Amino acid sequence: MTRRLFVSVDLDGLANEVRTVQDPFEGASGLTLTDPEQAHVTLKFLGDVEPDRVTAVREALDAAVDDTGLGPFEMAVGGLGVFPSLDYISVLWVGVRSGGDELTRLHRAVEDRTTAIDFPPEDHEFTPHVTIARMEHAGSKDLVQRAVRNDDPDVGWRRVEEIRLKESVLGADGPTYETVERFPLDG
Repeated sequence: MTRRLFVSVDLDGLANEVRTVQDPFEGASGLTLTDPEQAHVTLKFLGDVEPDRVTAVREALDAAVDDTGLGPFEMAVGGLGVFPSLDYISVLWVGVRSGGDELTRLHRAVEDRTTAIDFPPEDHEFTPHVTIARMEHAGSKDLVQRAVRNDDPDVGWRRVEEIRLKESVLGADGPTYETVERFPLDG
């Protein structure tokens, strides 16, 4: 059975801060908030992966971390943004204020190593972010537009010491993310 996998940097310890940023959007028409306990920056979405390919993915991620030469670093999260644009909103996110260069290096290395084992390349520019809500319809578009233009929330700092291979398991209440393996940044 295939496993729905992605590579992330998780926001351990910042769930309450993420929830605080989500509070103004609670119950907003057309918005579905993400679980703050599962907040993360996605480095690469791998999709449905056959069991016999998981070992190759693990080896690719181990090599990708080595390729970067990165040790642990600080990441600050805050500010609001949307994808793809303020006119047509599908995702509301908080951004990365510092640590973005390191996240981009990790993304590029993961991208290089996973495309080398036949995973499709990303079809969009990498923007380090943490999804906090998805917009199903434009009922609260004005609220989101105002917030993005006027609010600049701080989520906080996090020391990034690893990347994680995660599995997205779909359940009745939406997806839950389970860590398959951790890849420490040891420079």
